[in-house]
Amino acid sequence: MIPFIPPIRSDLFSTFMLLGFVQGLILAYFFLTHYKGNRLPNLFLGILILGMSLIISDVWLGYTNYMFQVLWIVDFTEPLNLLLAPMAYLYIRTGVSQRARKSDWLHLIPAVVYFVYMCVLIYPQGLAYKYNNHLGSYHPEMTYLPSDFYGERWMFFPKRHINDFTFISMLIYNMTGFVFLKNAFKERGVSPFTRLKNDLSWYRDIHLLLTFLVITFFVVRTNFPHDLGDHIVAASISLIIYITSFTVLRRSLFFQEINVRQQKKYEKSSLTAEIQSTTLRKLEEVMSSEKPFLDPGFSMPVLARRLGISTHHLSQILNEELKQNFFDFSGAYRIREAQKLLTDGESHYIKIEEIAQMVGYNSKSAFNTAFRKVTGSTPSEYKKSITK
Repeated sequence: MIPFIPPIRSDLFSTFMLLGFVQGLILAYFFLTHYKGNRLPNLFLGILILGMSLIISDVWLGYTNYMFQVLWIVDFTEPLNLLLAPMAYLYIRTGVSQRARKSDWLHLIPAVVYFVYMCVLIYPQGLAYKYNNHLGSYHPEMTYLPSDFYGERWMFFPKRHINDFTFISMLIYNMTGFVFLKNAFKERGVSPFTRLKNDLSWYRDIHLLLTFLVITFFVVRTNFPHDLGDHIVAASISLIIYITSFTVLRRSLFFQEINVRQQKKYEKSSLTAEIQSTTLRKLEEVMSSEKPFLDPGFSMPVLARRLGISTHHLSQILNEELKQNFFDFSGAYRIREAQKLLTDGESHYIKIEEIAQMVGYNSKSAFNTAFRKVTGSTPSEYKKSITK
């Protein structure tokens, strides 16, 4: 028998969290239904956002006092605490590298183990135990119920320290993600602070949002007793969901127009998956070993003939598989080659105009524009930065 139920609390935080929960479910559904083929990163992001949404719902129930009406689900989202950081890291790593490994799923082991632990020891406990647990998190000033629970005291060590485990997980994966992104920017010769919108800047921004969450979690846990500051953490998660939703919506509106044009353009294409796969492998081999892009006369028809396919099929492969047009595709290879020349000590005497010609540009201004688009700096700025 529950002696007292506090009145329902409704304020700005509760509304902000509730809307964040609903928005998170919509966003999670979007990503979880768009992860087939080469879109596996969407699966990790979908799981991440769904987990965030469920955690928000847990905090919202506790904050508004609705939890007293569903005490049997107290702490039902705790295993998700150990799932969010691995999912965020896997999303960034697979998104940048476009490669996934079977071993990636091993990152879920801590969350799975903790879920089994909760199923065995915590979830089956009586309502009085869960009532007291809820009071300890949200209403430590209220009178606790006498309760019997099964299990030795030492068995509850993981439960008592779940916040510590959560922070350690967040910190480790956040630092690992930072190192991975730093190396990715370095490999592409792009500044981590570039304002240009590309795939790396998107993952960098996602990582910054998650870093903000790690800092918020640490500050709340060190300044609030019990779980009294959970509503601040949940509001921060809601803010991340709002920002992500806005960014995805803005990007989707842009790419939707492109996709519609591409679908119409390629709707009668005879390109098969086998030809596509074979051509992609041959394309990478030709571009890496023969470097046809160094020729100023390099063009799509020239490359298509070398690959033994039509220009229409080559255009389709570049647009659908590599998400690039021919100009950006060839430009990326040329700029990468230019970066090698600019960093090569034996080539330091070569003028930038000559390097532009060596990598296939007839115009220095065109070379500068392409170089800035890829790296975020001019060739001169890039050369100065590496000689410091």
